[in-house]
Amino acid sequence: MQNKKEFTVKKLVFSAVAIALATALSFVKFADLPYGGSITLFSMFFVAVVGYWYGAKIGIAAGIAYGLLQLLFGAYVVHPVQLLLDYPLAFGALGLSGLFTNKKNGLVAGYAVGVAGRFVMHSISGFIFFTEYTSVMSENLAAIWASFLYNLSYILPEMLVTIVLLLIPAVKNAMNQVKKMAVE
Repeated sequence: MQNKKEFTVKKLVFSAVAIALATALSFVKFADLPYGGSITLFSMFFVAVVGYWYGAKIGIAAGIAYGLLQLLFGAYVVHPVQLLLDYPLAFGALGLSGLFTNKKNGLVAGYAVGVAGRFVMHSISGFIFFTEYTSVMSENLAAIWASFLYNLSYILPEMLVTIVLLLIPAVKNAMNQVKKMAVE
């Protein structure tokens, strides 16, 4: 078995394929919100799974790479800090799934934590940079809620559908087999 901390060509290839799948699936949108964000066909999962396979360090790196790719495919940027929060940091947070690599139900727990990290980054960005588009800018608490609810409206549905899928025994077994191929 490979050393988890060792970076190998195999890890690079599996990570690249996962990022490519995530990128392709990011174009399959069930809902596309007006100020950014969309419900996609499991694109967050394919970023988070890299962390689950190889740990948080490689998972975060894969998420950052994915975030930079998303910048190339139609980013909405109003400020350099917003760019960092909404792209490399938000998608990098999906790699937090690597904190649960060897835990029971680690794929589901890690995915949920990674998605929560992404949600936090987008919510901070939304509060700082995008609440001017709401009618509640004058009250900070209302602006925080506006950002929270806006980001929750597209992140939560995709997360819940993905978790339901991952809890299906056949999918769970398949993901265990893929993990064995990826790490052995």
